[in-house]
Amino acid sequence: MTTRALRTLIACAILASPLSAQDPVAPNARRDQPLTAFNGSEAMRMFFAMEPYIAHARASWPEAKRRFLDGLPRQHTLFVTTRLRDANGRIEQVFVAVDSIVAKRIHGRIWSQILVVDGYRLQQPYDFAEEDLIDWMIARPDGTEEGNVVGRFLDTFRP
Repeated sequence: MTTRALRTLIACAILASPLSAQDPVAPNARRDQPLTAFNGSEAMRMFFAMEPYIAHARASWPEAKRRFLDGLPRQHTLFVTTRLRDANGRIEQVFVAVDSIVAKRIHGRIWSQILVVDGYRLQQPYDFAEEDLIDWMIARPDGTEEGNVVGRFLDTFRP
């Protein structure tokens, strides 16, 4: 990310919001809390602090991807995290519920309430290159989760 892009960054929101009854996450699952950086220096510190966790998530991604492609158990859902960008240079980190992975592209639906970037909406179909993956998580029907190393770090991070 360039310094110029960071300067134009108004906010970076990291969240997952509860949805309706069709929510693929168990009702007793832990909900993420929004974390917002409102200026470029806060965002830069947050992004820098996240890097080792992103590297860990990317290193473990091939096995999570293989399991998804082989077929997860019933009521297990794969979510990935990526960053959306809009024409104004704003960035928002969101969950995407994965529907398929084809030719190194992840296809799914945005599974976060959009608070910062323009042009995106909750449950909008969205696809992106695997290289833009930030994190992954498998949500289980009992409310537990696997993966989510970046998300767990962000639960304790304070800019």
